[in-house]
Amino acid sequence: MNIVMGWHCFKGVLIREFLRFVQQRSRFLSALVRPLLWLVVFAAGFRAALGISIIQPYDTYITYETYIAPGLCCMILLFNGMQSSLSMVYDREMGSMRVLLMSPLPRPYLLLCKMIATALISLTQVYAFLFIALMVDVEPPVIGYLSVLPALVLVALLLSSLGLFLSTQIKQLENFAGIMNFVIFPMFFLSSALYPLWKMQEASDWLYWICMINPFTHAVELVRFALYTQLNTDALMITAGTTLLFTLLAVTGFRPQKTGR
Repeated sequence: MNIVMGWHCFKGVLIREFLRFVQQRSRFLSALVRPLLWLVVFAAGFRAALGISIIQPYDTYITYETYIAPGLCCMILLFNGMQSSLSMVYDREMGSMRVLLMSPLPRPYLLLCKMIATALISLTQVYAFLFIALMVDVEPPVIGYLSVLPALVLVALLLSSLGLFLSTQIKQLENFAGIMNFVIFPMFFLSSALYPLWKMQEASDWLYWICMINPFTHAVELVRFALYTQLNTDALMITAGTTLLFTLLAVTGFRPQKTGR
């Protein structure tokens, strides 16, 4: 494989995913409406329960809306990663995935192109959400919009690789909804996306430790710190390691001798 072939392959996969995204306007709207509901409507109830301000790990008092905004960014990435899983299952049943995997290019590279394309499309939705969140006084530092970009890319790749791995385990499209609900909701609610970890520990030690072993928690913390121009080294290492693990599992799962495809 040379650079020109690799670039044409990546461009083809990216354009295909972008056209699919553009043709599914409801997908973009739902990706924005879902976190905005949490931010605007449900935040009022949580703020009443938790207090008007809460303390971040870096000793800054912020509103609840500002606290959960990074978690809601990760929610967008999570749902898009699972959406990519659905598209992989659909492509497999329709036969287009077989055509892609028959390419002379290495299979790991093809799957990496799919992951990166999904991640780039997810980033457009995240930044659209952050722009709209300005209207409800979610105002991170201006430089934070740039410093958070590497963290968002890494988390998007993590959740895309998780989606690819799950698509190797889902044999029929009809089973998708049940498996996704089993994955999405525990990952999201058993994390620090909506509640500070110290509040979770006050409520229950075992819930706190479940949150701590949830990779989505560390993904959220990585984005939360990066949005405010700080680096959470532990979250970075855990998120990077988990991304590598799920990428390897996804590539292994698409080996013909294992999948029979």
